[in-house]
Amino acid sequence: MKESFRHFEHKKVDLIGLGNAIVDIIVNIADEFLEINNLDKGSMNLINSDESQRLLENCKVIKQISGGSSANTVVSLAELGNHVQFIGRVKNDQFGNFFSDDIKKSKTIFNTLPTIEGAPTAHSIILVTPDAQRTMCTYLGASVEFEPKDIDFTVIKESKYLYLEGYLWDSELAKKAFIKAAQIAKQSNTKIILSLSDSFCVDRHRESFLELIYEYVDIVFCNESEVLSLFKNDKLSSCQEDLSSLCELVIVTLGSNGSLIVNKNNVEIIESITKGKIIDTTGAGDIYAGGFIHGLINNCSLKKCGEIASICAGQIITQLGSRSDIDLKELIKYI
Repeated sequence: MKESFRHFEHKKVDLIGLGNAIVDIIVNIADEFLEINNLDKGSMNLINSDESQRLLENCKVIKQISGGSSANTVVSLAELGNHVQFIGRVKNDQFGNFFSDDIKKSKTIFNTLPTIEGAPTAHSIILVTPDAQRTMCTYLGASVEFEPKDIDFTVIKESKYLYLEGYLWDSELAKKAFIKAAQIAKQSNTKIILSLSDSFCVDRHRESFLELIYEYVDIVFCNESEVLSLFKNDKLSSCQEDLSSLCELVIVTLGSNGSLIVNKNNVEIIESITKGKIIDTTGAGDIYAGGFIHGLINNCSLKKCGEIASICAGQIITQLGSRSDIDLKELIKYI
């Protein structure tokens, strides 16, 4: 793997992430709350502004964080000491100002100017039940209006990696921005990473995701259910050949069963590492990706990349929210 990353020496930025700029609103609830509101545990639900207001009126907010899948990964990379930037659309409103201020605290570069028109800033109500499962109710707002003019394409040329989240594929405008960014990255020898985001997202866009991956993507992050959806299969063991030929590197997270690193015909098994009682699984996959990419940026072996990722993810599930309460650099110091 190291040979293919030598062209990075002149690049000024380690990674640029494109994604939905969402304020995560974390609340603790009882299982009954889900039943009353007709919500399936563990699901991701798209809601409108009125539904968001109604849900928030009936539960107590524990924590607010600048979130979104790609943003979580980018922030974890910043906290590990990498030079990274996030690009996402926010409005000049309360949530937009919070998002901008909060993400910059991690030393993530966020230069996207807030819009003064269009939908309000996106936010996601994350309902955490006593068993640590999270059910998300997301108002996508401004994020679905993300478009090519929201991106400074010149900075992509200066980055080692471009990180894209699959959720953006749900919007035609964002899709155009996504593809233009991928084209520029490919021309600039910037490695392209795609996170598949969600099995339902894969169901909606299977063929175009496969087309995108074959044409542009170097590295894919996904979980088991996303793999099964992508290849229309019901067994992970039956997907080995498809995974090997998908792209240069595929990382499959398996929850408590660890993860698989598929580099062509070589498969590395990484054990899960839990640092205590599981409290909230929000952002675990995003932080796993951040830990793994940190290893790649620092020319670690694939096995070590997986171990760093597993340790970071194992820490994040022992606390509320997708921002580590402890120093991630200290956490991985002795790997």
